[in-house]
This record gives sequence, C-alpha cells and structure tokens, in this order.
Amino acid sequence: MNKITESEIEKFAIELLEKQGYQYIYAPDIAPDSDTPERRSFEDVLLSDRLQTAVGRINPKIPAEAREDAIKQIQRLNSPELIVNNEEFHRMLTEGIKVSYQKDGNNRGDLVWLIDFKNPDNNDFIVTNQFTVRENGVNKRPDIILFVNGLPLVVIELKNPAEETATVKSAFKQLQTYKQAIPGLFIYNGFMVISDGLEARAGSLSAGFSRFMAWKTSDGKVEASPLIGQLETLIKGMLNKETLLDLIRHFIVFDKSKKEDKETGIITIQTVKKLAAYHQYYAVNRAVGNTIKAASETGDRKGGVVWHTQGSGKSLSMVFFTGKIVLILDNPDVCKVAHRP
Repeated sequence: MNKITESEIEKFAIELLEKQGYQYIYAPDIAPDSDTPERRSFEDVLLSDRLQTAVGRINPKIPAEAREDAIKQIQRLNSPELIVNNEEFHRMLTEGIKVSYQKDGNNRGDLVWLIDFKNPDNNDFIVTNQFTVRENGVNKRPDIILFVNGLPLVVIELKNPAEETATVKSAFKQLQTYKQAIPGLFIYNGFMVISDGLEARAGSLSAGFSRFMAWKTSDGKVEASPLIGQLETLIKGMLNKETLLDLIRHFIVFDKSKKEDKETGIITIQTVKKLAAYHQYYAVNRAVGNTIKAASETGDRKGGVVWHTQGSGKSLSMVFFTGKIVLILDNPDVCKVAHRP
C-alpha cells in the first residue's frame, strides 16, 4: 500500500479550493525574485497590487488618495502584541476604515471597505502554497495561505498521516512557531486550519489546541459521512467564498477578561479571539432567517427557539445572532434574559 505524502495532501486541498472558485498561484512564481513578482520583498505579507485593485473596484466613489490612506492604515499596525494588531485589523475589515477627503471645498468623512461582503464574487480569492515569509532574518514557509483581495486571511498547515509524529497536534505546534517567528503574517489572519489528511480542524489566532474544532458538514443540513475526509468537508463547508466571508464578518469576536497575578497582584487584560463552531454558525443563520421572516409585514412575530446542549456555546451564539441581526433589521431592540433554575 502506497503511503500518502504531505505534498499529495497539499495538492488535494488546493484542487478542492480551486473547485470552490479560488485561483491557484504557486507562491514562488510571484516571489520577489521571480520573473512576475507580486511582492517587493519577502518581508511583504500583503499582495499590494491585488489589494489596491480590489479597494478601487469596491470603493469607486472614494478618491484614490483616500483609498491609499486606508491601505496605509492597515500597514501601520505596530503594537508589540499580535492579538492587539489582529483585533484592530479585524475591526477595520468588518466595520470599514475611516477616511476623510475634500469634495466641493468641504471636508468629507467616509468608510473604505477592503472586502465586498455583500457580493463575494466581487472579490479576488487566491490559494497559494510555499509562500516564504521573512521576518527578523528568519524565513518560514506555511503550507497553504488563502488570500482575499491580497489579504492573507487563512493559514493552513498540513502534516503527513503516514508519519507517527505528524499529527494535527504537530500542525498546531507548527503554527505556534510561525506566530512567534513571523507575526507580521498573522496580523491579517482570520483563522487557521490544521490537518493531517484525516483529521481537520479550524481555530482562531489565540485558540489553544482543544479549541480547534472540526467542521462537520459541507452544506449545513446533514453531517458529512465518516467515509468523507474531514479536510474535504471543512474546505467545502467552511472555506467556500460565501461562508468564509460570512464567518469573517459576523462570527468572530474578541473577548476581554481581567487576569490577576497571585504573587504580584498586577491585573492584566487578556484578549481571546473566538470563532464560531459549525453548529453555532448554522443555528445562528437559521435563527436570523426566521427572525427576518417573522418580523416582516406578513410575519407572525414568532422567530422560533434554538436548542443547544449544556456547554455548547449558547451565550456566544446569542452574541453572534445579535451582531448580525442589528445590521439587517432597522435598529431592533434585543433583550437577553438569563434563567437558571
């Protein structure tokens, strides 16, 4: 029996992503030292020309100088803490970037959008492999990176299932190494994926290994057969254009909590980035759909009930639901009632 190699898993993942509408580019072909470079140096983690083109296409009524200022704002994120930079970028990505410019002699304020969330096909989706990043003299090369409009939103790390030590846990550890060595890449990260060809899980920038979760359905209706590999299910269900952008905009939150050092008494603020699990994602979207229908002129005002088991993330689902519904309905009132028998 022939052993499956890591390169074969990589090729399989890329082919699945191409079927989802991603354009495949072999990263060395656009490297700074190539004949067709799309980066000025290996320190660059953005595909700047693609980003500039997309921003112009999405924001045609905003002057070029203001659009350029928006791009510079995401390039100037320079906190010593990666999670702080990532949170600020996420805010800009999902809420728009504030710019000002002169028009008809008056100063105007506006928002520049990096992604067209309403029309997924109006964006540039790229899958690359062997993308070398250099930072502080250190070179690292993640297996697969997904770019949307030149932004490296998803990093995928793969391991060979034929090797005993090559597991999803080792893929997770590899990502932690990358975060330390090339943090500049992860400023723009939406979430990460790990797989050994058999198992596949996704998690946020700050998630521990136990919080990397499988995506168990490709269509949100039925769980995938165990005969279908988890990587294939995750790519079809989570990384298709519509779901990826929906997750990025509506299903990521940054949770802050106080942490006191028992010895010194010093209190620090800890930020945790949370990504919806598959059951939360589909439950919330169905609840949003039912609520919109119930709130319509012909609706019966009965949105329905979402049932979750204990410990399945009900509170977080409510946060995701509220965040999405307020953008769709006209400033609705949301009341949270907690009942504990």
